[in-house]
Amino acid sequence: MFQNIVTVTHQIMKKKIHNGDHVLDATVGKGNDTLLLSQLVGPEGIVYGLDIQAQAIAFAEKRLSEEAKFKNTKLFVKDHSELDQVIPADEKLQLAIFNLGYLPSGDKEIITQSETTIKAIQTVLERLDKMGVLLIASYVGHPGGMEEFEAVQSYLEKCDQKSYNVAMFNFLNQKNLPPRLFIVERRQ
Repeated sequence: MFQNIVTVTHQIMKKKIHNGDHVLDATVGKGNDTLLLSQLVGPEGIVYGLDIQAQAIAFAEKRLSEEAKFKNTKLFVKDHSELDQVIPADEKLQLAIFNLGYLPSGDKEIITQSETTIKAIQTVLERLDKMGVLLIASYVGHPGGMEEFEAVQSYLEKCDQKSYNVAMFNFLNQKNLPPRLFIVERRQ
């Protein structure tokens, strides 16, 4: 049930997402979450996906063309802070997910940055539908990872409790600085 952060996020996604929902994968990477989101929103839903690296989008597009059941994804080579350029301003999201850090098996020098991540989180929080969920997996074991985690935590701690429930999931007994998961649910 709680093997790792990926299994936890996938369990939450499976509980919260329904056919026809509009969702965001703010850091597409290899497309693992994008593929699951595509399956969960079904043929009537939309999955928006962004990644700053063209190789990540190309990899995800190939994977989706081979494995996805539905053609319901819109992928963009853009920084997650630019999501307002690709998602209509009046569109509500039922779920958004971020995996902060670097592209697995990619250039470890290209990492998500606190400033752009906070900007993207601000935009997502404005776009979340009532009872919508934001999941942020923050990988802290690489240079810059702990600083970004702390910046995100500091920002989320200030969210209005009347509007959002904010929680953090953390494995306490695992070695090698396991990722932490922020879970934000819009209340109203």
